[in-house]
Amino acid sequence: MFVEQISIFVENKEGRLAEVTAILRDANINIRALSLADTTDFGVFRLIVNDNEKAEKILKNEGFTVGKTHVLAVEVRDEPGGLNTILDPLCENEVNVEYMYAFANPKCKNAIMIFRFDDHDKALKSFARKSIKVISAKELSNL
Repeated sequence: MFVEQISIFVENKEGRLAEVTAILRDANINIRALSLADTTDFGVFRLIVNDNEKAEKILKNEGFTVGKTHVLAVEVRDEPGGLNTILDPLCENEVNVEYMYAFANPKCKNAIMIFRFDDHDKALKSFARKSIKVISAKELSNL
């Protein structure tokens, strides 16, 4: 059920983000979803891409620090309160959301949210009890 995400540590200076995306573009790697969090000196560029192994290899070869993390992709109804149908069961079961970001779903009207939790197993159980759809890596790559 987990989706693998790559995280790239990028200096917080002009042109570095464009450098990363150009490297991926030139390697024919498609970015499916992304998030960027910054501090004064560096940013963490989190990506869901179509080929993690290739992306990790080429970015490391270019001198970037790259990590991999397991996250969950969850289908969210695109309507008022849709996100709360996901967050409320997590609160009830004391699951902390460490971060999240959106993934556009061109094949249906629902959105997909990428989540990192403090306890993925507990989150999965919370979702199962409420029949909340968790998207597999394979399903995500086919969107």
